Amino acid sequence: MNRMRSILLASLVLVATAAQAQKPAGSEASAQDVPPSQDMAPPATPAEPVPACPNPLPALHTPLAFMPGELLEFDLDALGAQAGKLTMKVQPIDKGSLPIQVEAQTNTFFSKVRRVKGVSTSYLHPRTLRPSRYTEDATENEVHRKVDVAFGAKDRSVKVDYLIDAKPPGHYDYTYDKDGLDVAGAIYLMRQLPMKEGLPVCFDVYGIRRLWRLSGTVVKREHISLPLGQFDAWYLNGTAVRIDKPTQKREVHVWISDDARRLPLVAVGTLDLGAVRATLTAYTRPGEKEKRAQKGKEELKW
Repeated sequence: MNRMRSILLASLVLVATAAQAQKPAGSEASAQDVPPSQDMAPPATPAEPVPACPNPLPALHTPLAFMPGELLEFDLDALGAQAGKLTMKVQPIDKGSLPIQVEAQTNTFFSKVRRVKGVSTSYLHPRTLRPSRYTEDATENEVHRKVDVAFGAKDRSVKVDYLIDAKPPGHYDYTYDKDGLDVAGAIYLMRQLPMKEGLPVCFDVYGIRRLWRLSGTVVKREHISLPLGQFDAWYLNGTAVRIDKPTQKREVHVWISDDARRLPLVAVGTLDLGAVRATLTAYTRPGEKEKRAQKGKEELKW
């Protein structure tokens, strides 16, 4: 049976990581597949280290393109079928942090393959958009998973505490290179990049209890058509490599609108079995009229 490990994290390919999948029953397993029995396995030791990022991320574009109260809604497509819905909401500043809350749930059709309902929250510095904490709470079929991640700016540490059902608590320690982000908050930082053709982008990102290194480029500015409307957008692509297991690699393709809103319009991430796509279908911003996709309009080809 096809199995998506987590639609929440699969959809967040757009935020610089990659979901993990298994092939249908009876097919030969890929070296990149991660069966459930490895959930508690410690990080591997890579034969050769992943190359470090040449430079830290550039200074962010200001002012911020988003504010508390902004709500983004996405349709999710996974392995060739509509899989569910994803929302990303900017919460009010709390104790000096800007929380970004992401919720995802599979639809009735995809739930026959994998039932997932989850929420994650990234607590960002309101000026630098670097995370201090990241949490996940998700149920996949009958398996409940919780993760609490602490980021240390001084020592570049990533401390991961997690629970899977009634199993003993687990813990990992990582150290990021120049910039350490999480899957929920990274897209908001990407919205603030000083976009220009050829701009290199490289950072470490936490996802699925592992640390990944994303290296990419702002490829070009192009015009795209979506059910939500017509947009001039910056197209970015890159590759996420699992730092402790470099054989695990995932392509990432992201389109961000070239306007003051810097909307994340579309993201596509490749899997062994195909692609996962998140497409913006509605947005609500303080002081603006709600905007929703119109059925029957042309979609971005991918």
